[in-house]
Amino acid sequence: MRGLMLAGTNSNVGKTTVTMGIMAAFKKKGYRVMPSKTGPDYIDPMFHHFVTGEASTNLDTWMLDPEMIKTLFCRRLGPEDLAVVEGVMGLYDGASSGGEIGSSAYLSKVLGLPVFLIIDGRGMSTSAAALVKGYADFDPDVHIAGVIVNRIATKSHYVLVKTAIEAHTGIPCVGWLPNDAALTLESRHLGLIPADELADLRGKVDRAADLVLAHVDIDRMAARSGIKALPGRPDPFEAYGDVYSDLTIAYAWDNAFNFYYRDNFSALKTLGVTLVPFSPLAAEDIPAEADGLYLGGGFPEIFGKAFEANRTFRARLRKRLESGLPCYAECGGLMALTRSLVDKDGERYAGVGFLPADTVMTARLQRFGYVDVAAMLDGRRCHFKAHEFHHSLVEAKIPIPQIYQLSKRGKTWQCGYTRCNTLAGYPHVHFYADGADRFLFALLGRVRRAKAERTVGHA
Repeated sequence: MRGLMLAGTNSNVGKTTVTMGIMAAFKKKGYRVMPSKTGPDYIDPMFHHFVTGEASTNLDTWMLDPEMIKTLFCRRLGPEDLAVVEGVMGLYDGASSGGEIGSSAYLSKVLGLPVFLIIDGRGMSTSAAALVKGYADFDPDVHIAGVIVNRIATKSHYVLVKTAIEAHTGIPCVGWLPNDAALTLESRHLGLIPADELADLRGKVDRAADLVLAHVDIDRMAARSGIKALPGRPDPFEAYGDVYSDLTIAYAWDNAFNFYYRDNFSALKTLGVTLVPFSPLAAEDIPAEADGLYLGGGFPEIFGKAFEANRTFRARLRKRLESGLPCYAECGGLMALTRSLVDKDGERYAGVGFLPADTVMTARLQRFGYVDVAAMLDGRRCHFKAHEFHHSLVEAKIPIPQIYQLSKRGKTWQCGYTRCNTLAGYPHVHFYADGADRFLFALLGRVRRAKAERTVGHA
């Protein structure tokens, strides 16, 4: 098996751009690149998929135990594939100050991945050696196999940096990339603008790949990418077979709703569930065959005008939900189900109106980070880890029952609005997280019961 990690000294060193360029360069060389992302981010995996044509897996060592990480990482890899894992934040930045869980470094140790450290070379020569040496010495169990120097002005500058790093650390520099404004990726409140919204992304990727092929020794990187086979443990859902083959779940998928862990789809398919996509921005109705709905997160506030304009869909969705069609909604999906969405400029757009509340965008983050979730869903007591990241508040005019009890660093609060057969909350749940299987089975049980009740009602 072959794999490597691309990690930065810190955020904003150009990690995602370099990662795209290296993935694209490997693909041009004939490799089948299997991408993954450290942590819970949804947007970087979209770039990975755009570049490689392969779904990217989120490998989050806070939500998932090490053996499950190995399972999700290895099950897609063939003997000739090359796994490329993008890091998160700085190499050693984890879920808590001083802890390694959640960090790129910890994931590299779990999977035995060699790390290629990306540094910003602007304004440095010998100081770059001190920087790299500090990262290499901080945890000797993290194998830094090479350095990529980003944002270099000239080749002669790179030679100075390379000479210093190799002389003082013994770690090879495998290449450099120029400070090219054409490669800049635009951002907004939740991070980078997703791949599907960037009209010029293909040009940026091709440009990055050409620069990598010209200035980075990717053959040397590939030669240092060997890892041991990591069997992990069996997929916990495989033991049940296709027990839910009688169910069809329709999931929202368009520019406004596209935040999903791809392994969640895998879990549902393993259980036999049929998945059908639909677009809340363009569809007139949800798919007729749907037994339940999965409304993922995304940016409904950015596309509020288009969502408001789709009056027929909003009215039909509200009617179906009020008639008892089961629905599970996360973050952006929750926001869409409220009466209105108020964007950062104060513009108000109509929502579905199923939940008697309004969503208001805020200038600062309301919740960011990992949370522990406890819930009682249809008689099942569930406890699992999740992630929140949102710039909005749900303002309810009347109380709405909430079934999530969330906690983080001694603070507790409620979420998980429930009405009819709908559950909508801010936490993003990975179905392979410890305890989340019980939550998923509770959701699917609700879908099956509702289907049976509709069948009896139509008999």
